[in-house]
Amino acid sequence: MKPRHAVAFAILLVASNAFALTGEEYLPQAKLLLTSARTLALKAYPGKIISEELEQEAGGSGLRYSFVIRHRQAKHEVGIDAKTGELLENSIEGAHPD
Repeated sequence: MKPRHAVAFAILLVASNAFALTGEEYLPQAKLLLTSARTLALKAYPGKIISEELEQEAGGSGLRYSFVIRHRQAKHEVGIDAKTGELLENSIEGAHPD
């Protein structure tokens, strides 16, 4: 790979992953892969994922992937159960997100 192409590839790679999953310590407990949870979240609310978190929270199995998805000016929080894949939340993100 030419150096110029390598730099362009590195920039593209960093830009496409501008955020990181928070809550990685819970990954061993999750039965659903992050990639599968992303797919389910984008089916529930199409757009661009701008943040993602794996967290312990009431509802479902108690472990969920939470995604903030932007479509135009609207932002939705979509929650996917990390053990069952069930859609737990699909709501407009409020002025004071948690």
